[in-house]
Amino acid sequence: MRYLTARKRAEGKGASHTGTHHHWHMTLSSVALAFMVPTWVYIFGSALGGTRDEVVASFARPFPAILTALVLIVGMRHFAMGATMMIEDYARGTSRKLGIITAYSLSAVITATGLFALLKIAL
Repeated sequence: MRYLTARKRAEGKGASHTGTHHHWHMTLSSVALAFMVPTWVYIFGSALGGTRDEVVASFARPFPAILTALVLIVGMRHFAMGATMMIEDYARGTSRKLGIITAYSLSAVITATGLFALLKIAL
């Protein structure tokens, strides 16, 4: 016979048994963004105000192109998970489902559009 306390049974599990995974994903993505975004802002800021050829030459190099892609992917995934958490906390019923679908769709559209534009510039 196993004797498990209520705490031991609940440890590591949220209401849907994914709370810990969600928390770690949000923590890791926020730390990654904390390092990537200032670097990306510096690169973007140095290209800002230049001619079209200078901007294309700047983002055609591997580091700025890869960093921009990573900021887009990680940032939009972080946004989608954070928006979903907020919607789950404050909305109920159909508005909850529509809000979650909208958040993920918006995230996917922004990511796809940004990556397409980056590929057009980089290649």
